[in-house]
Formats: sequence, C-alpha cells, structure tokens
Amino acid sequence: MKKIEHLGIAVKDLGVSGPLFEKLLNTEAYKTEEVASEGVKTMFFRTGESKIELLEATNAESPIAKFIEKKGEGIHHIAFDVDNIEAEVERLKKEGFVVLNDTPKKGADNKKVVFLHPKSTNGVLVELCEEIK
Repeated sequence: MKKIEHLGIAVKDLGVSGPLFEKLLNTEAYKTEEVASEGVKTMFFRTGESKIELLEATNAESPIAKFIEKKGEGIHHIAFDVDNIEAEVERLKKEGFVVLNDTPKKGADNKKVVFLHPKSTNGVLVELCEEIK
C-alpha cells in the first residue's frame, strides 16, 4: 500500500455538505460523479496530498443509505492506493482478511476498487484503489 488515497465520508445531502467542506477545506470540489452500480453520488476534494470523498446515497437500498440509517453521517471508509490491486487482494486474503468483492470493480475518480470487510479490519471498512490506466 503506497499511501492513504482518500477518506470517505457518508453524508445525507451533497447540496448541504459540499459547501460545508468547501469552507472547511478552503477549496472547491474538483469532481462530482455518480456511481450508479453502488447507488451513490460522490464529491471529491483535495487538501495537500490528501483527498476527501463525500458520498450521498441515490436510493434507499444503497450501502450509504443503510450506513447513515444505522450510524448517521460520518466517516465511512479509508482508502489506500495500491500499484497492483489483484496482487494486493491475494496477499491480504492469505493474511486472513475478508474481501467483499474478489474481483475489482469500477469505482469513482477513475479507480478500480476492492473492499475489505470491517469484521476483519477492527471495524474499519477498507477500500483498495488502483488508478485505471
């Protein structure tokens, strides 16, 4: 794992949270996009070398909608940048981590993504990201 790629924050409304984070981070969002397969709309901010991803559910069955219903708005996941997502998934499985999707899928911000189950990572949802080339 090369670095923390971003922190994902579940929000109820990007229209409210986007301006809040623009003020907080003193910068505008550089990208907003919908990932229909995940039922989510995302908004990304850069601050230094770090990124923040705000996630709003687009339907009631979205993992983000379920997260907010159960826990409220807040930090949803931490994402790590990797060079070879397939090799990293195999390494982590051998180490005993539970992978939620064995095959990388298309995520936001031009990334292939895989998630690790929070039960195997001390309650933290971990996302692995590799830039799509």
